[in-house]
Amino acid sequence: MTNTAPALNDSADIRRTQICAAIRAIPRGEVRAYGEVASAAGLPGRARLVAKVLTQSTAHDLPWHRVLRADGRIAFPANSEHFEMQRRRLLAEGVSVVNGRIAARAARDLDAMLWHP
Repeated sequence: MTNTAPALNDSADIRRTQICAAIRAIPRGEVRAYGEVASAAGLPGRARLVAKVLTQSTAHDLPWHRVLRADGRIAFPANSEHFEMQRRRLLAEGVSVVNGRIAARAARDLDAMLWHP
């Protein structure tokens, strides 16, 4: 019996690759909502798929911390290890976070912080 890897053109692999590419394209100090990442990946309406891909990703170079909920909040439970890690990474890039949300003084609303290529 041979153990073969999934075909490179497998649609799930293609979607994962598109989503990861869209996340990697977000510049340092900018953020995007899950839905914005899905649209940038050519998968409009697939915000939950973006979350699933991020949950399953083992890529250490993926700037996952730049992806937020549509309301500008960090998706992890407040004060959890991942919440604090995301908050620290955003702060290190100059993104102000107050009470788990992109700070109003940093942007009037999330649209002003979203990176649009």
